[in-house]
Amino acid sequence: MNAKDALVIVDAQNDFCPGGALAVADGDKVIVPLNRYIDLFTRQRLPIFATRDWHPEKTSHFKDYGGPWPAHCVQQTKGAEFHPALHLGDHVVILSKGMAADEDSYSGFQAVDSSGTPLAELLRQKGVDRIFVGGLATDYCVKYTVLDGLKQGFKVVLLCDSVRAVNLQPNDGASAIDAMIEAGAVKVTEFSQLPQ
Repeated sequence: MNAKDALVIVDAQNDFCPGGALAVADGDKVIVPLNRYIDLFTRQRLPIFATRDWHPEKTSHFKDYGGPWPAHCVQQTKGAEFHPALHLGDHVVILSKGMAADEDSYSGFQAVDSSGTPLAELLRQKGVDRIFVGGLATDYCVKYTVLDGLKQGFKVVLLCDSVRAVNLQPNDGASAIDAMIEAGAVKVTEFSQLPQ
């Protein structure tokens, strides 16, 4: 860990956890390891960012309007809230994505903070050159966030203990991890293996 590191938590929201509108199997199992990373980055005074899907009620992202997914993470609903056990302190920067009626926005790099500043710009303002990424789901928003981070020139560490996959096809999650590693991400499978 060094002063140019940041933690990026992707879409750890109720609707992606068991009981939610678009539940990922064992999606809630990412919360405990994510909290360990939050605690570590907080103690080292390193920046933490949390992205969220923040969809309007009517969007081409949803099945009812021609998209692939059931309605989920609609603005101001319980499903759009972060999982209640996730320890997001006041220092964590919240970024929202998928807010337009014609916007899918899988990548956290399409998310903006409350002032409209995108993630890449916020990272550069903080002098970040390496991001540690965990959250939901491995084969969609995590994958696109990692790939976009690499394209933007950041080093990326994938926190494999803190991701779970939708797996529309049985191997989607594993294939997504392979694609991220092939693109240049570094895989960490448990907390004790964090790179220095």
